[in-house]
Amino acid sequence: MMDLIKDFLANVEFFFVFYLIGYSTFLFISVVVGASVLYRNRYLEKMKNELKHDYYVPVSVIVPAHNEEVTVVDTVRSLLQLDYKLYEVLVVDDGSTDKTSQRLIKAFNLIETQRPIRLQVPCQKQKAVYEREIHGIRVTLIIKENGGKADALNMGINASRFPYFVCMDADSLLQRDSLEYAVRPLLESDEVIAVGGLVRISNGVTLENGKVKHYHLPFNPLVCMQILEYDRSFLASRILMDQYNGNLIISGAFGLFKKDLVITVGGYDRSTMGEDMELVTKLHVFCRAHDIPYAIRYAPDAICWSQAPSTLLDLTKQRRRWHIGLFQSLTKYRRLFLNFKYGFVSLISYFYYLLYELLSPYIELFGVLTIVLAWVTNLINYPFVVYFYLVYACFSGVLTLVAFFSRIHTQNLTISFSDVVKAVGLCLFEIIFLRLYLAAVRMLSLLSYRKRKNHWEAITRTANNPAVGVKEGGGEE
Repeated sequence: MMDLIKDFLANVEFFFVFYLIGYSTFLFISVVVGASVLYRNRYLEKMKNELKHDYYVPVSVIVPAHNEEVTVVDTVRSLLQLDYKLYEVLVVDDGSTDKTSQRLIKAFNLIETQRPIRLQVPCQKQKAVYEREIHGIRVTLIIKENGGKADALNMGINASRFPYFVCMDADSLLQRDSLEYAVRPLLESDEVIAVGGLVRISNGVTLENGKVKHYHLPFNPLVCMQILEYDRSFLASRILMDQYNGNLIISGAFGLFKKDLVITVGGYDRSTMGEDMELVTKLHVFCRAHDIPYAIRYAPDAICWSQAPSTLLDLTKQRRRWHIGLFQSLTKYRRLFLNFKYGFVSLISYFYYLLYELLSPYIELFGVLTIVLAWVTNLINYPFVVYFYLVYACFSGVLTLVAFFSRIHTQNLTISFSDVVKAVGLCLFEIIFLRLYLAAVRMLSLLSYRKRKNHWEAITRTANNPAVGVKEGGGEE
């Protein structure tokens, strides 16, 4: 019996060494490629004189909102300050029970209209439509019956006037040049059908007229760890997967899409909690199944500042929803698993999200149980377990800091010495403790996902440090 346990533990040890080396290798390549792309883009921006032109890709900016009275006005104000000429703003109030609509109507003097909306993708009925043109930009508020975020986005698609649309969250702020950077891939190639932007955490950031005036890490250590996590994630996998047209996720906080193709595939799936990933994966499958040349790009210089949960409860709600959405998308499009027809999208991207995102909490739990078994049977190799995990944690911490400081440097941001110390101190804490907690959250998330689908998570919002320039009533400050 003891020999069987020894053989079992030896095999498990080999698996986990292989598993962690595989993840560390992917992370290393991702961060190196990501940092290289950032510095290359910065060099090219310095070397070239950008061509100023009077033609723009028309874009509809859709903002789904549910009980966002705290942040939605600042979000619309930031959108009215973009360095772009041809766009509209549509806010879709999805059955809010607070003063989301009232605040928007008052802040921008919106006027009720009888505008008909053609339903090209399914969504709940509209209750009222308010509109007004502010400085040449049409602002539209649609009040509709509650149907969930995907349903609200579909309503925005139906009401939009332009051939491309941007989806973003009602607690987010765009930098002035974000839309310009987001549409650049469209001008470079007719095959581009979607573009993802960079999402950064706005806690601790002050924007003035759509530009970062002051940047510092917030005092809340939980938010700081999320900042490090975001920078590692968006710098790493997104940029690497962009090199082979393999991104399966465009964040719902900031993404641009070709409207007619989204309508062709049926719009956002209202039955999923991860509508952003589901749509992108669906576009991959549809285009390859119909032999349509396409490209889904990532624009790391198109920056959206979005609020991060500031409490452990809100973070738990967010990550539970994300993991359920990941599960739904990967199972719905399981035909991608090791399917050579889909190329690197299947062999790298899908496999990565399956092994290192969806299944990782269960694999890590299995590892913990194995360590307990080895301890009970007095077969644990303490030096190996401790040293290997410390090496892994330190390696991941270094890559996290590389991602974080690359972002700071390439965006010409400045941080204090105390922020540097804070980032260095928290990077290991994030990997060792927060990662384990979130692994437990993700592992348990699937137990209740059926009763939670189409449900807006109630997450506490705080007022942004807003971009100023448009005041109550839509006038200039």
